[in-house]
Amino acid sequence: MCYETPSATEWAGPYVETCFAPNVYVDITGHLEDKVVDSRTAKDGISIRRRRECLKCKKRFTSYEKIEDVQPVVVKKDGRRERFNSDKIQTGVRKACEKRPISTTQIDDIVAEVERTVQDLAEKEVSSQIIGQVVMERLAGLDGVAYVRFASVYRDFRDVNEFLEEIRGLLHPMGREV
Repeated sequence: MCYETPSATEWAGPYVETCFAPNVYVDITGHLEDKVVDSRTAKDGISIRRRRECLKCKKRFTSYEKIEDVQPVVVKKDGRRERFNSDKIQTGVRKACEKRPISTTQIDDIVAEVERTVQDLAEKEVSSQIIGQVVMERLAGLDGVAYVRFASVYRDFRDVNEFLEEIRGLLHPMGREV
């Protein structure tokens, strides 16, 4: 059986011989010496799957290694701060795109672009306005209704006139009038 060390952070299951840390104790004797038998990219394309073998008891197990991205803190409009969470972006984009002809892949692409933008900034803190702007730019090019839905929540319109101005701004580049 494979037991985690204090540095191990995630397990695949209670009795599964798979761990998510390179430093694991193998079997009840607490052996720490192992060798890598096989390495390959995992199915997710992000992590590395390593097949390992304990040098003392010869028991084999699998470890997954993934680069840990340090996510920045998002500074909200009201000054609150919270860790960047791409799930929140995905939820917001999905709601905006409900019952619209937009695929899950397109939504995932928007979320991935926001994550890349945030990572490329390489800042410890990122304004929620930057994140919202990236989402709105992508939605504007994808679907006008989804854009207006997202903008109505993101921009927190105070009255109908602000809402109409946003729609006019969306239609003006298309040569339309409201």
